[in-house]
Amino acid sequence: MINNEIVNKIKSLKSDSGTHSPSIESILINCPEISIDVDACFLSNPYATDLFVDYFNNDLIENKKLRNYLEFYPPQNRQIAKVISQIIGVDFNNIFVGNGAIEIIQAVLHRYVGNNLCIVLPTFSSYYEFVKPTTKVHYFYLQKEYDFSFVIEDYLKFIKFNNCDSAVLINPNNPNGGYIEKDQILYILEELKDLDVVILDESFIHFAYEGNDMANMSIDYICKTYPNLVLIKSMSKDFGIAGIRAGYALLSKTRVDELLSNGFLWNVSGLSTYFFQLYGNKKFQDQYEIVRKNYILNTKMFISELSKIHGIKVYSSKSNFVLVELLVNISSFDFTMYLLINYGVYIRDCSDKFGLEGQFIRIASRSFEENHKIIDSLKKCLNEFFDQKNIGF
Repeated sequence: MINNEIVNKIKSLKSDSGTHSPSIESILINCPEISIDVDACFLSNPYATDLFVDYFNNDLIENKKLRNYLEFYPPQNRQIAKVISQIIGVDFNNIFVGNGAIEIIQAVLHRYVGNNLCIVLPTFSSYYEFVKPTTKVHYFYLQKEYDFSFVIEDYLKFIKFNNCDSAVLINPNNPNGGYIEKDQILYILEELKDLDVVILDESFIHFAYEGNDMANMSIDYICKTYPNLVLIKSMSKDFGIAGIRAGYALLSKTRVDELLSNGFLWNVSGLSTYFFQLYGNKKFQDQYEIVRKNYILNTKMFISELSKIHGIKVYSSKSNFVLVELLVNISSFDFTMYLLINYGVYIRDCSDKFGLEGQFIRIASRSFEENHKIIDSLKKCLNEFFDQKNIGF
């Protein structure tokens, strides 16, 4: 059985969160009677967080420099762009730093997207929620019967048929984890070079791979080749620092200059500044690469084990999460509530995701120990359902 009072509290929190999930902190404040052991709703690399915290403690706490980052004004946007430039090898004039990727998404949608925007569904909801009222959105649906595969030529024909002047692609895509290989992305950019803007969101690119070397698949080096390209990077997922709010975008110098002259000159906090300074540290980058690749291997094992569980279908993913379809007669919301309240595992109910017809959940890969907890809890939850034909709702 389940406590309906807790469920109603979480429903209220979900309503306040719109198409996003309430944070762990919000749930625990409002529902102190429950315990959460694993947050498999938020998408981040916990090992990268550990690495960051080690540096943070040594650089700022033990050396007593934290006060400087809290008391004094941080550098302006362009100065932080110069730091990022040194590590990614892109001219700082093409780098715009944001208070999280979400600020960049909103700024670009409001300033550079035209009258007809193509968005792939399912996708990250902010891309259609933040569009201007004057922008018509054309949805290119990925089909469940084809495992949400992305067919490039169909996509290009769709854009042409609907006279789209703007397009958004997330690679890997959220929430299904579908990945478009690097040479295919370059082909798409060439085919769309006459559009006003092409937004390529690489927030999960550090989790993608094409070969056994698991090399970074980002195409940030291509930004100057296509003046219409806006390449967005979220630091929250790959570096596990969502609480700091750090992101950046690569786009034309003209557009960077426009943004900086219209309210984004001083939008980055002191703690974000510290992260970007660390991001530009070669030693940190080398250590992060080890952590990143180990996490990919951990995630591959996790997805493999998930795929063996009876009662669910796990869709192919090249990110740090998987889209899962429930093959049992229970709603995705009820399932996520039962798993959270009875097993302390928090996953993403996808019932509010446009383009998903059926009972879908999204599960993030965590540490090895946490992944074991997720798998064990899922098995127990599903076994209870099969034994009882219901799980207390």
